[in-house]
Amino acid sequence: MILVREAVGQTLRTARTDQNRTLRDVAREARVSLGYLSEVERGQKEASSELLSAICVALGLSLSGVFNDVAIELLNRETVTLTVVDAA
Repeated sequence: MILVREAVGQTLRTARTDQNRTLRDVAREARVSLGYLSEVERGQKEASSELLSAICVALGLSLSGVFNDVAIELLNRETVTLTVVDAA
């Protein structure tokens, strides 16, 4: 089972690394602590809507785009899980 916070974190991490940016750089621009951003990316913390919006702005992403990517990831994971369960 994938948690929404894990999918959000992976989406944010992928965007950041695709931009060749450091955690420190994005955390500074989003005005969140480096440790907190790291925990969000690892799916250990669930960011509030305000902090998630600030992180998206720092990465040049739209919040709706992040949610869309997360929805697609969740759908893909659910489809795989349902297929495995149905096969059993």
